[in-house]
Amino acid sequence: MKLIDMQVKEYLDILISDEPAPGGGSVSALAGAQGAALMSMVCDLTLMKKKYADVHGLCEELKAEAGELYRKLSEAIDRDTDAYNLVAAAFKMPKESDEDKAARKKAIADGTLEATKVPFSVMQLGMQGLEIADKLYGHFNTNCASDYGVGVLNFMASIKGAWLNVKINLPGVKDEDFAAACEAEGREIMARGEEIAKKLYGEIEAGL
Repeated sequence: MKLIDMQVKEYLDILISDEPAPGGGSVSALAGAQGAALMSMVCDLTLMKKKYADVHGLCEELKAEAGELYRKLSEAIDRDTDAYNLVAAAFKMPKESDEDKAARKKAIADGTLEATKVPFSVMQLGMQGLEIADKLYGHFNTNCASDYGVGVLNFMASIKGAWLNVKINLPGVKDEDFAAACEAEGREIMARGEEIAKKLYGEIEAGL
């Protein structure tokens, strides 16, 4: 059964066990999906109120973006665990002959690359979530301010958590150009994300 199809208790029971996956990468994707879900909810609760009619167009647009983000981040929950399982399986491959060793080495490299790409994509998606939140700020039902703020926190947790998973896998990535580009863009996302999240959270907290 896919993680995304489990009941919350089932998922948490696996997470608390000694199973190595799901782990931090899947949790990071889940945090991003929660952020997207909250942004969609905030848009819905704004669209229900006639007093916010002047921002209904914007909320419809951002709700659609948040919904697509939710779909992609939900899929990443399982994709991250699948990537880990690829690496784990590769390390268990036989290494008796030279052919065995070559196949094992390639499988480890391929799995490590995938285990880097998935959390990196989660970082990018989390950044898109913060950009949605930034556009939505000041244009939503103020009764949802705390929900909006929690959504912002979830996006930033998603970015930071995914970054740790990128960093731990980068040393094993054989494609040096990809690794360098990933490192550079990852740092940019972290810096920009921190800037937006700090601003939005501070403004929300101050207004409560």
